[in-house]
Amino acid sequence: MNAPQPIHYLPEGPQPLVRDIAPGAAYPVQALGPLREAVEAVQGKTQAPLAIPAQSALSVASLAVQGFADVETLGGVRALSLYALTVARSGERKSACDAPLMAALRDHERERAKAQRDDMQSWANAHALWKGERDRILAAAKRGKGEKRVAARADLDALGPEPSAPPSADRTVSEPTFEGLTKLFAAGQPSLGLFSDEGGQFLGGHAMNSDNRQKTLAALNDLWQGNPIRRTRSGDGHATLYGRRLAVHLMVQPTVARAFMADPMAADTGFLPRFLMCEPPSAIGTRMQAYARHNERALTGFSERLRAVLSTPLPMNEDTRELEPRTLGLSADARVLLAGFADAIEAAQAPGGDLTHITGTASKAAEQAARIAGVLTLWADLSAQSVTASVMADAITLAQFYLSEASRLSSAATVSAEIDKADALRKWLLDSWQHAEVMVRDVVQMGPNALRETPRARAALGILEKHGWLVRLEAGVVVRGAARAEAWRIVKGGDDVV
Repeated sequence: MNAPQPIHYLPEGPQPLVRDIAPGAAYPVQALGPLREAVEAVQGKTQAPLAIPAQSALSVASLAVQGFADVETLGGVRALSLYALTVARSGERKSACDAPLMAALRDHERERAKAQRDDMQSWANAHALWKGERDRILAAAKRGKGEKRVAARADLDALGPEPSAPPSADRTVSEPTFEGLTKLFAAGQPSLGLFSDEGGQFLGGHAMNSDNRQKTLAALNDLWQGNPIRRTRSGDGHATLYGRRLAVHLMVQPTVARAFMADPMAADTGFLPRFLMCEPPSAIGTRMQAYARHNERALTGFSERLRAVLSTPLPMNEDTRELEPRTLGLSADARVLLAGFADAIEAAQAPGGDLTHITGTASKAAEQAARIAGVLTLWADLSAQSVTASVMADAITLAQFYLSEASRLSSAATVSAEIDKADALRKWLLDSWQHAEVMVRDVVQMGPNALRETPRARAALGILEKHGWLVRLEAGVVVRGAARAEAWRIVKGGDDVV
């Protein structure tokens, strides 16, 4: 009979399970072109991570210009809509970065809402007159026959269609359902932004619950592509809205982001790969007032430019409110740069390449570069006809940064999911498992449901061993009456092993 195993002492005891995430690259602010000065002004004022105001500025610019043009890409003409996801924990001053860059947009919405109220009164009067006349014509037709009914039809034709209500002034929404978004596109502006500095409310809200998630993801994918919105409902029948555009910027906390990025549906539907994602290193603890920099001139310039673009009439069909954007071409040199970037990204997706784990995101990198280039071009000059090589070079630099962040965060999401499984195993071992030792087959047969496969169980056991919650026993040790090739002894806490 084997001698009792000695007690092992761990000087530091079990350690918390941590999510090791490699630091990201510095944000390439020099590539933001006409947006750079405003972004640096916000960063100087708030001392937040530079990527946070950069994401806000790009998203606001995308919303402002996306209705005016589509951009030529290597795969055809695409919308200028950008989807951005900014990951930052509470206290990183996300709202403080967003507010000055959104100020002119909020002012525009407020001014247009006031004008709409006046327009609504005029419409209500016109509609009342139209309805009264229509009711009179119909009443006369009911009382008459033959020629009177023919005359009534002629009168209805002469009366014309029902007056349309003035469109909603809103240019942004924060947590819409698919139906609500469709309704707003039908009755409001054809170019909208889904912006939220508390993006978890949208990702965890009604539109993204288990019943609606697939529908919502498919709809947002279509809008990113610039495809028509198609809706079929039993009460309203079938409706198709053409020429609508949506820009998105969601600011979320890391725990929300990890869950979102680990969601197979978000990745498999192609929704997640459409996002420009970043999680900048925290600046908390370094934001001293002595280091604050103020550049109100740059912020004023950004607001004036945004106000000017928003005040420019969108190219659209006034009856259907369908956008009719022109095509923003690529100069010959810009196309050469973009093709070279696309080829490099394609090679990195080959087996064994650096991007094999995020092929969905990587395959869209060249298109993202073209979209960013289009946004920067029109922000500088709304009447521009093509993207220059210098702007494309900047856009490629930005697309490369976002691709590296997607790669890093994808790995972090995987690590996070593995840590969560290991923590579930830790709790099960401490609260429910009655033995001092544990083996892989114990976990597979009786452990948490997520670990009922050998590779998953072994991975979770390995993480707990790394963090001191388990001690690997020598091969051949007797556990529960038999020699075992692989087993661990459980650390209950403090400095002892049971």
